[in-house]
Amino acid sequence: MGLADLHMHTIYSYDGTATVPAVLRRARELGLNVIAITDHDEIAGALEAQKLASHYGVEVIPGSEITTAEGDLLALFIREKIKPGLSLIETLLCVREQGGVAIAAHPMAGGMGMNSLKPASILKALKHPLAGKILIGIEAYNGTSIDRISNHYARIFANTLNIAQTGNSDAHIVDTIGFGSTEFPGTSAADLLKALYERTTRVRKMNEWSPLRVISSWGFRYIESAFTRLAMARA
Repeated sequence: MGLADLHMHTIYSYDGTATVPAVLRRARELGLNVIAITDHDEIAGALEAQKLASHYGVEVIPGSEITTAEGDLLALFIREKIKPGLSLIETLLCVREQGGVAIAAHPMAGGMGMNSLKPASILKALKHPLAGKILIGIEAYNGTSIDRISNHYARIFANTLNIAQTGNSDAHIVDTIGFGSTEFPGTSAADLLKALYERTTRVRKMNEWSPLRVISSWGFRYIESAFTRLAMARA
């Protein structure tokens, strides 16, 4: 069985703290076969990670966490930025144009400014003849969600759908990468994609911190990475 974490952020996200090499090193240490870099409305970090991935023995799926008008969406296997603020269905159709697929990120979760999809939006998209073929998964477990009860609701909701379930970390610091992960038959990104379509993925909960520890650790790392982020902004 392979292991993937399909939701994590680098310093290319406004709230990310880790450089791309640091993320890849941590993924290798954890034994992750596949990761997806999903910076907020950005693709540069994912493309950088893909170029470096062979040096770390980790396969990288280029992606982005897109801010739709109805909530956040994980777009995978894309190579260009997608405009934020579109409706969920419009966003899914943009993902389709790039040959990608999508996963509903932390559905129903609130707190800390999280912008999450509601069940009604997900159901509407799944009924769409084209968009419904692109939305192939739902994040049934988010390893760093402050709103812990939302994981419970997401799992219940996911069980009512004919859709793949994933576990992801939503890591904004290297320390929490892999806290949630996805098991799948095989070890490659192609195997993972096949498992998502066939709904044979399984959620694995690898670690969990208290909400206070998640917030305080992120705050420390954010301050620690301030110089690096400032240097990137000036570049």
